[in-house]
Amino acid sequence: MGKLDGRVAIVTGGSRGIGQAIAELFAAEGAKVVCAARTLKEGDHQLEGSLERTVQNIVANGGQAVAVTANVSEEDDVNRLVEEANAAFGPVDILVNNAALNYYIPIVDYPASRWMRSFAVNVHGPFMMSKAVLPSMIERKTGAIINISSGAAIGPGRGPYPGARVTGGTMYGASKAALERMTQGLAQEVYEHGITVACFSPSQVVPTPGTVFHHLVDGLDDPKGEPPLMMARAALLLASEPVDKVTGRVTYSQQILQEFGWITDGKGTGIDRPGSGFSQM
Repeated sequence: MGKLDGRVAIVTGGSRGIGQAIAELFAAEGAKVVCAARTLKEGDHQLEGSLERTVQNIVANGGQAVAVTANVSEEDDVNRLVEEANAAFGPVDILVNNAALNYYIPIVDYPASRWMRSFAVNVHGPFMMSKAVLPSMIERKTGAIINISSGAAIGPGRGPYPGARVTGGTMYGASKAALERMTQGLAQEVYEHGITVACFSPSQVVPTPGTVFHHLVDGLDDPKGEPPLMMARAALLLASEPVDKVTGRVTYSQQILQEFGWITDGKGTGIDRPGSGFSQM
C-alpha cells in the first residue's frame, strides 16, 4: 500500500531537479502523476532534464504518469493542463506548485520584463493553478496544494550592511515571500472544505541542474547539499498527512520530516537557524 494510492497529482516543474524527484516518489507511492513543464524532450532546454525522461523513469518502475507541456504563467495553458489531467486520470487530488524562474540580477539592473516574467511564474502561476483545481477539490471535500518556497524568502534583516555581498536574489526572495503569505491565506479560505494548503523550502541548498547552473552548489554530488529526495519526502508528508496536522504550515524539508519522525537528525534552516517570519506563525 502506498501513501497516495488512487490519487491524482499534478507536479509543475517536473522535468528536472526537485520536481522530477517529487513526481517519481509520488508515483512510487501509488499516485497517477501529471508531470508539467515547458521542456518536453531532452535537448529542448540548455539544462539537462525533460518531461519525457521523468515519465519514462516512472513507467519503467511500474508507475503511471503523463507529460503535459505548459507555461504556468499563462492562464490558457494552466486551464488546458488541468483539463488534460482530468482527461488522463480524473479529478486532481494533489497539486504541487514547484515551477519557478529567477535571474540573479540586482534591482538597479533588473529588466522590468524579466521581473514581471519571474513573478508571473513564481506567484501568478501557483494562484492560477490553485484556482483551476480548487472547484473539484471543494466539491469532493478533499485535496492538497503544496507550494515550494525557498530560503531566499528570508530577508537580510535591518541595516546597516557594511561589506554586504549583493547576489541579485531580491526578486526571487520577494516572490517566494509572497507565495508563503498566499499559502496561509488560501489555507484559511479552504479549510472548511477539508483541503490542505502548505508550503515548504529546502533546509539546505538542493543540488539540481538549476542550482549548479547558478553556481549555488559545486555539482550534483555536492556533499554540502540536500538530496532532492529529501524535498520529495517532505512534499509526500504534507500531501498525505491529515489536514489539521499540516494545513497552513510554512516549513522546511528537514524540519517537518524530523518533527513527524520521518528522519532523526535534521540540519539546516528550520533546525539550526530560524526560517522566515511565516514559518514561525
